[in-house]
Amino acid sequence: MRKYRIYDARRGLTLALAVGIAGFLLYLATQVGQQSTVRFWEEMGLVAAAGLVLALAPVLGGWTSGLRLRLSRATFMLGFLPVLVVAGWILLAAQPGNGWHEGTIVSWSSDLGLMGLVHSLGLWHGVLAFGFGLVLGSCLDAVPATVPRATVPAEVDDEVVVDQASEQPAADEPLATEQREAAHNAEPHTAMVGPNTPE
Repeated sequence: MRKYRIYDARRGLTLALAVGIAGFLLYLATQVGQQSTVRFWEEMGLVAAAGLVLALAPVLGGWTSGLRLRLSRATFMLGFLPVLVVAGWILLAAQPGNGWHEGTIVSWSSDLGLMGLVHSLGLWHGVLAFGFGLVLGSCLDAVPATVPRATVPAEVDDEVVVDQASEQPAADEPLATEQREAAHNAEPHTAMVGPNTPE
């Protein structure tokens, strides 16, 4: 149970640090302003970075306890790429100033009958940028590092032994480590097989 307390404390401290960094990034974003297209994208980048930091907090909290970072390709393709297209579309339509986006994105939105929706969501461009960072960070997770199989006695049938270490979720890593150590140090059960000899 002591390992759980250390693990939980580490995750809590990581989350508190991430919240502090995200708050500082949001403060910096308020100092940039949106007077030009460049400043608009700088501000949106800082807001997206704040969302990314918060999404990475639980991942990095697990990573520091011996896990490894992994990019989930399926999550990236099915979750992040649609968000990239939709949020990018709305942010391009919402950016200030005149440019190619005015004649392309806005006109396409009007042709598709989506301009009202794009305009309404564009009023919340900061939330879209923050959510963009959150979704990007959600594509990363912490998984257990490869664990060598425990030594199995010769008498035990290999088909009966199940390697449960690879099936443990990342949050249960401290408990899985204790179970592996106990299994490794345990003595094999032996049974006498043969005819009973009376004494």
